[in-house]
Amino acid sequence: MPVTVEQLLLATSLFWAFSANRLFQQAALKERVLGDPATWGFLGALLLMLTALHFLLLAPVCNRWTVKPVLALMIVGTAFATHFMQHFGVYLDPSMMRNVLRTDVAEARELFAWSLLPHLLLNAVLPLLVLWRVQVQPRPWGRATAVRLGSVLLAAAVLVGALLGVFQAFSSLMRNHKEMRYLITPANVVWSIGAVAAAQAQGVARPRQAIGLDASPGPRAAARSRPLVVVLVVGETARAANWGLNGTARQTTPELAQLGVINFPDVTACGTNTEVSLPCMLAPVGRRDYDEARIRGSESLLHVAARAGVRVHWRDNQSGCKGVCDGLPQDEVSSLNPAGICSEGRCLDEGLLAGLDERLAALSDTPRAKVGPGPAGTQLLVLHQLGNHGPSYFRRYPPAFARFQPACQDDDLQKCSREQIVNAYDNALLYTDHVLASLVSKLQAAQDHVDSVVLYVSDHGESLGENHLYLHGLPYAIAPDLQKRVPMAMWLSPGAAASIGLDAACLQRRAAQPVAHDHLFHTLLSLLDVKTTVHEDTWDLTHGCRAPWATPTGCGATHGPPACHWPRCWPGTPAGWTSPRLATSAPQPALPGATAPGPPPCCTTAAAWRPGCCWR
Repeated sequence: MPVTVEQLLLATSLFWAFSANRLFQQAALKERVLGDPATWGFLGALLLMLTALHFLLLAPVCNRWTVKPVLALMIVGTAFATHFMQHFGVYLDPSMMRNVLRTDVAEARELFAWSLLPHLLLNAVLPLLVLWRVQVQPRPWGRATAVRLGSVLLAAAVLVGALLGVFQAFSSLMRNHKEMRYLITPANVVWSIGAVAAAQAQGVARPRQAIGLDASPGPRAAARSRPLVVVLVVGETARAANWGLNGTARQTTPELAQLGVINFPDVTACGTNTEVSLPCMLAPVGRRDYDEARIRGSESLLHVAARAGVRVHWRDNQSGCKGVCDGLPQDEVSSLNPAGICSEGRCLDEGLLAGLDERLAALSDTPRAKVGPGPAGTQLLVLHQLGNHGPSYFRRYPPAFARFQPACQDDDLQKCSREQIVNAYDNALLYTDHVLASLVSKLQAAQDHVDSVVLYVSDHGESLGENHLYLHGLPYAIAPDLQKRVPMAMWLSPGAAASIGLDAACLQRRAAQPVAHDHLFHTLLSLLDVKTTVHEDTWDLTHGCRAPWATPTGCGATHGPPACHWPRCWPGTPAGWTSPRLATSAPQPALPGATAPGPPPCCTTAAAWRPGCCWR
């Protein structure tokens, strides 16, 4: 069956206009009356524009020798794209394409459900068979050039003519719903791949811009008498609507509820997928002045902390750190392969805690000379969870946490009821609650020797079938709150609260106010006591809840006046003293040189400090 290249391009463009753009057409006609003749005229103009657009997209790269390979590749890519767009209700913008290109094998395996096969058969296999059987008719070079130029001009004329015919309605639609352009398939695939490739090439061509070059340890870090470990747990796909500490009807955080953590019930994420949220939440300027190129092209909070002498370590149980930990110590749970945790390329999140006891014990044994500013004084450990990563929620927790039943046990969410999907999702939250509580328990066991802080926050939320939407990743402007509202909680050991000078009751009151990912960068710098000009007090959640720093007169570098004691003036915990409590009027064994057992109460302000008091 001989055909010309132009005929083949036209047939393919028509096929895509009808088969690959159902979502675009539905969105365009959403507010129109189907019985109105103007609606059908508008739809006809859309089909003409879609056909002409894809013809113009293909014409520059297709000739007698390249047309079959190019169309074969595009047909397969379009079939996959339309399946996932229709199945999960996603938009294929550059952000989503970046997620697709960085999907690992284990994640891809979970997404390939049996429902994909009939879709591929109809939209890829059958078109490929037709493509294979056709014969491309050769033409002399001169005639082929003239025909191609004429066909391109004709396609452009059709596109412009159809657009002018519905210009007012179409321009208003695209102006008010800019995200709809990412439903035009396969133009969205080509555009998004090009945008990601261009951004990647630009990033490779120039090094990351350094920020916080003036970062240095603050006075609290310099005076710290014990190591401080700050653990940032980056959750995955946990949404605020199902977080038990937020007062939901179902308790999904029973263990954390017993630990007295500070919960932040109103937190807004910087993005709706990990590729956007993770770099954004660790940048000095996040969603409030969002600039993706600037964020991806600059260093992160982790680099600023490391520059100030903080020992930074990233441990991953997902798909990498998205560039925020480049050049810093890092490892993966799968490479550690803790016993009974990993299977089929995935590991449960308890693997993130592997070796933590040994790390804390090593810190406890650190000589006093190494506890001040420098590698051993302050550590930032970042744990990147697999969390509630969908669609296979049932694979994210061990059987002991399958509390809510019946739970979806299938990778294809379309085969489960919404109740089953929510139950599986909540079971995964129960397991996250257990992992976080286990982390706190390990830190509590070491709190006599190591001060510690845990800050948990999810990267983005999730849709569980509401409005026929699943998973996440919708463009931020149209994404539902379920994909943007996330849980966040903080725990501090008593010694950490004292050495940071943090009023927990004040922070608890602040937690009741709206919070965003934008606060993380500046809050973590404050918790680590890193001083730099990029820190902004207005975005620091601890600002106003920390006692002003002052160095009490009379406390020496190695010991203080007789009644002074840990944590500010005494090198370590004196024998027989209760730690990590602050000085109180409760009887304590006398310090060397003290005239009476036990210290007086600690002073709480710089003005009230006197020799014999301990600075809080």
